[in-house]
Parts: sequence; C-alpha cells; structure tokens
Amino acid sequence: MNDCTSLNDYGNLFRLDGKRAVVIGAGGIGHEVVRGLAAHGAHVICVDRDAGTAAEAAEAVGGEALTLDVTDAAAVHDAAAALGEVDVLVLTAAMNVRKRILDYTTEEFRQVTRLNLEATFTVLQAFGRGMVERGTGSIVVFSSIRGLVVEPGQSVYAATKAGAIGLVKTAAVEFGEDGVRVNAIAPGVVETPLTSQIKADEQWYAAYAQKGALGRWARPSELVGAVVYLASDAASFVTGSTLMVDGGWTAVDGRFTPPT
Repeated sequence: MNDCTSLNDYGNLFRLDGKRAVVIGAGGIGHEVVRGLAAHGAHVICVDRDAGTAAEAAEAVGGEALTLDVTDAAAVHDAAAALGEVDVLVLTAAMNVRKRILDYTTEEFRQVTRLNLEATFTVLQAFGRGMVERGTGSIVVFSSIRGLVVEPGQSVYAATKAGAIGLVKTAAVEFGEDGVRVNAIAPGVVETPLTSQIKADEQWYAAYAQKGALGRWARPSELVGAVVYLASDAASFVTGSTLMVDGGWTAVDGRFTPPT
C-alpha cells in the first residue's frame, strides 16, 4: 500500500487472494466468517473442538478442517507450528455462565476464564510468534459489548471480554514493529444457538432488541464485513482497535426515548 494506489488497487482493497486464514471456532458466527473470508479469496483452515463443526465449515468453502481444543496450550502451539505460514487468524471461541457473583462457583469461574481469557493469550502467543518472525499478519479476536458495558449475571464473562481487549492492545503494541496487526471485534446481541436462552423469553428478547439504535438483533452474517475489513489491506493502518458491531448498543443512553 502506498499513496500512489490506483483505482484498480482500491477495487481490490478487501481481497484476500493467496492468504491463508485460520478461524478458531468454526460454528455459529465463525461459520459465517469462514464463508466470508473464502468469498474474498482466502484459503481457510476451519478449527473447532467439535470435529463435525470443523468439517462442515471446511466443506462449505473447500477449505481444511482441524479439530483442536484451545484450552490445551500444548496442542495450540503444536497446531500453530504444524500449520506453518498463516496470514490471518480469527478467534471466535468463547463461553458464558450467566450467574450473579454470589452464585458463581470456583469451577465455573475457571471454565469461563480458561476458554475466554487464558486460551486467547495462548492463541496470540502461538500464532503471533510465527507472524512476528515473518513480519506480517492480521489477528482478529472476538470480544463483546460486555467488555465495555455490563449487566447482572455477566461478571466473569464481562471480565474475560474486557481482558481480551487488553490482550489485543498489548499484542498490537508488541507485534506492531514487526508488521503484525491485532484488533478486536465487539458484537452486540447476535442470533446464534448460544443466545437461545434469551430468545426463548419474549420479553427479554424484545428488551435486547430495543436497547440498540437499530431496534433489532444482529444476524451472524452481519459480523463478516468487520472481519474481512480487519483481515485485509483496507485496514493496513488499523491495529490495537476494538471495532463495535453492536447496532448502536453502546451509543444509546438507556432505553427511554424522551420527547423532543
């Protein structure tokens, strides 16, 4: 990229031709991310703890499938070494236990932090090392609006998602001089199997829809553009950022619309 970019080059800003992309968490939002990256020319390696999920995502785009538990640090480092050159790394894997602080168990705390925070660190370390050595790469970590705003029952999840943003910023600073960009995406409420508990409660579902400026939930496909942008040369000077894809959730001050 330079100041003499031609109009033809601008037309290819979002292309990922010849890039090898790894998507960790290939179900739900991750499945749509796989399709979006492939549509822009990337060869995608679909990674998931569930072999069937990884295989299904890979089959949809002619990519590769890899079964991996990202809470197993040694396995993550082995996978990063075995995969070799990776240009784009997207991490979507996460979990939540929705309980108030006084009701949380130590084991539940450990489960959530192990996947959402410890595994994020492991992935950044394992895949970031190779990118730094090659002097190029883009890493995209899925955080959440809960990394910035909270509600009852979201203590540990919110803490891990805020922690993920902190890790992203630090990795961006540490990897940046070697040409590696690291960014986060913070979705709002998204229609996925993981939000089925909320969707099953009409009042709860409606309240969440009304919270955002657009007055509705997101579809998984609506997260794809942000990933492609951050993965591509269109975001060549973007690093250490958290891109809000929340339908205006964090822009709205409460749910009351006053008369004007």
